[in-house]
Amino acid sequence: MNITVYCGSAMGDSPAIVEAARQLGQWIGESGNRLVYGGSSVGLMGVVSRAALEAGAEVDGVEPQFFIDAGVEQHHLTNLFVVETMAERKTMMIGLGDVFVALPGGVGTLEEISEILTRVRLDMGPHECFFLNVDGFYDPLIKMLESMIAHGFFDEADMERTHFPGTVEELARLVAHSQEHPPTRKGGAFLSQFG
Repeated sequence: MNITVYCGSAMGDSPAIVEAARQLGQWIGESGNRLVYGGSSVGLMGVVSRAALEAGAEVDGVEPQFFIDAGVEQHHLTNLFVVETMAERKTMMIGLGDVFVALPGGVGTLEEISEILTRVRLDMGPHECFFLNVDGFYDPLIKMLESMIAHGFFDEADMERTHFPGTVEELARLVAHSQEHPPTRKGGAFLSQFG
């Protein structure tokens, strides 16, 4: 299973988040899965990729040429795919992935996982997405999604397929359950209202 991880090129200010990134990479390797990520050696991207490699995972990085030129690519990856634009990077990371996880991160992380949320809502695949909610980092996003539901812009069915585990252990259980029991739309697909 290919697990696409979105995360920051910065470390942030929380040792708990850095440790969660390390544990995530370790779990991906020890569980026999493959990491797909943004290709960099810096920040949380470096933490998760090094931990995955050390745990025996195959790791695919996808990085724009301008980051390669800046010298921040991770070495010793199974594959490093070099693209020209951020849009190409995002498209390739989606195409390579089976499961999509966002660690805490900045606006780039939020932009990438937001497309996955949209694809979940439109039943375009994947069927679920996961936010690793270390120390409540994504609690404000949960409140925003709940507000969207209250105002009729998001559905309860979509929220049920959007997960906010607080630990890597909980994430692993949710991913395993998702693989064994793929979710289905409740009350019909979003697009059915237009058909």
